[in-house]
Amino acid sequence: MAETAPATNGTHNSDGVVAQASGSPATYSAPSRVTLHLGHLPSKKDIKAPWPRTPSRVDPNNPPWPAYRGYHEYSFAYATMGVRLPTILGKAIDDASRTMNEQSAEDKIVDLVECLERMDALMADLSGNAKLRPIVDDGEGDVALWNKEIAKYFQGKDFMNAPWLFAEAYKYRRLHECFSVSKYWKDYDVFYRQKCDTFSRSTDAVFELSMRFADPFKQSENMSDKEKAESERLMFLELTQVCLWGNSTDLSLLINMTEEQIKSLQSTGGDHLAATEKNILGNHLNQLWETVKVLREKTGGRIDFVLDNAGFELYCDFVYADFLIQTGLAKQIRFHGKRYPWFVSDVTRKDWDWLLNTMVYGHLFPKASEVERESLRRLGARWKQYEKDGRWQYEQHPFWCTGYTFWDLHSEAPDLFLHLSRSDLVYFKGDLNHRKLTYDCAAPASIPFDVAIGPMANAAGAPKICSLRTIKSDVVVGLGDDGDAIAERLDKEEPGWKISGKYAVVLLSEGRPGEKVRFA
Repeated sequence: MAETAPATNGTHNSDGVVAQASGSPATYSAPSRVTLHLGHLPSKKDIKAPWPRTPSRVDPNNPPWPAYRGYHEYSFAYATMGVRLPTILGKAIDDASRTMNEQSAEDKIVDLVECLERMDALMADLSGNAKLRPIVDDGEGDVALWNKEIAKYFQGKDFMNAPWLFAEAYKYRRLHECFSVSKYWKDYDVFYRQKCDTFSRSTDAVFELSMRFADPFKQSENMSDKEKAESERLMFLELTQVCLWGNSTDLSLLINMTEEQIKSLQSTGGDHLAATEKNILGNHLNQLWETVKVLREKTGGRIDFVLDNAGFELYCDFVYADFLIQTGLAKQIRFHGKRYPWFVSDVTRKDWDWLLNTMVYGHLFPKASEVERESLRRLGARWKQYEKDGRWQYEQHPFWCTGYTFWDLHSEAPDLFLHLSRSDLVYFKGDLNHRKLTYDCAAPASIPFDVAIGPMANAAGAPKICSLRTIKSDVVVGLGDDGDAIAERLDKEEPGWKISGKYAVVLLSEGRPGEKVRFA
């Protein structure tokens, strides 16, 4: 039965205009409401959205599964965009101000004041949730990639309603722009002091490793071939964990750590590693060993590291890479870093050089014994020699500092994809690289890793990939058939488990190596 709205003092025309009586002017009102009782029709169906999106419907603003956005209060995106990023930017402004106060030349001071004014404008845009404007042409190789993506997918988007991954990357690109258009401060790193300071407070973990690996690795001659192989396997598994958990020191998340907290996070003793392996929720460690151990037989033996954090994590990466070289598991290692400061603690060429030179020449640890200092010098000297003879190489492609995920690496940076396709194994370190591999979206935890990374697993020529990641953000994939149940249980028992850094994944994709790379 229908219910009609109360009659008005006039008649309705088709546009909802009420023609008033006695010649009064026409006024506008809402159309009459009609309520229907649909008790005899079929009940509403619980229709699930068609996830994942088909490949033709996937783009940077529409990931395969729903994107995390800054206004999503249930996700870490909300805290990051609303609190963490303004805090990080505030500390960056403090750092630049400190540097300005140390200057004496007027032209440099005036130039840096202008950088600070641009940082203030960025803070206003970030705090006021401004629209995302194009990047100024500052001569960087990534400007065209940034502005094409903004024009094509993010016209009219702001910091909070663009996908979190893109908005966060955009903030760091804008921060670089504050300095890159200047005269004297193009390469200034507002996070450099923090990165150096954090490594200087990593004393215990640094010497725990240097005292073990200062001298070249040797197997006992009294061991059988079988015993040597098993010893090498166990050392590989432990060093993979050292490389994995070194990621705990992420400055963008832990910007007010005490020295004791750093020591706790960086504990590298054997007992600690055995205890932490149970926290590796997606654990392909054994498959990884089976993949790596046959590289010795290959003529190439090239392994790549897409780096994450500077300082202690890079130090752990070097220890791991040193072992791979010494054992012959790899003959050449390529390290991929960033062209400029990125996500607070990501490795730049300056961070790379600083670490090696500090180890050999520096006096960063005043309380260390002479034996400990010598162990560090030996390690640093050996690693610098690897760089001189070409066994270690540092590279910095512009694509790594764009807003694109790695699903678009094949199409937006075909030269880099081809380069990686020639590697026998590519390690992607840390949370940000994992987010970019998986499109940083709300995929189910049970989704296999090679499905979640799309073209990085299924495109012709895709290399073998290993993601070493301590979990510090919402996206979690590759936990196996029971992954959804595991995630639901942790959601109930340990709220915040996705951002605590307590859990990790070691996930392997076999890719499609050997196939000829094809580009559209």
